[in-house]
Amino acid sequence: MKTWIKRSLIGAAVAATLLGGFAAYAHRHDGMRFGWRAITAAEAAPMQGRAIEYAARKLDLDATQKARLATLADRLREMRNAMVATSADPREELKAAMAGPSFDRGRANTLVQAQLAMAGAQSPALINAAADFYDSLRPAQQAELREMLAKRHRHGRDGD
Repeated sequence: MKTWIKRSLIGAAVAATLLGGFAAYAHRHDGMRFGWRAITAAEAAPMQGRAIEYAARKLDLDATQKARLATLADRLREMRNAMVATSADPREELKAAMAGPSFDRGRANTLVQAQLAMAGAQSPALINAAADFYDSLRPAQQAELREMLAKRHRHGRDGD
């Protein structure tokens, strides 16, 4: 795999994991519940602001880096909203696929294909935003981000 593609994918995964963790933390602590619906920029602003400020403190981000992180957060919200738009309620659709005497493979496949098509359409913008953010970090910041993600991964796996 080409180096720039690998770096872009790693950067997107790192940024998505980081922001996902921040969003989960903020979501758990601020009482906001969105469910399976689109989130407006105004609704996301408080949680996104806290997540960006947390990352800025932990990684010592400058203004340009914070702006790129905000752009990445916007792309993540847009991707989530696009996923929400592909199905009114995926859990209900899955239940409907299992409602009969046999699993409705066609219905489940349609649901998955819609999600994959949306992800394929949205991923270039998300990967570019993640790569722009990651590439704007100094080597020490990149190392700190990788360390934070490694700790998060160990915490999730070991239950520490």
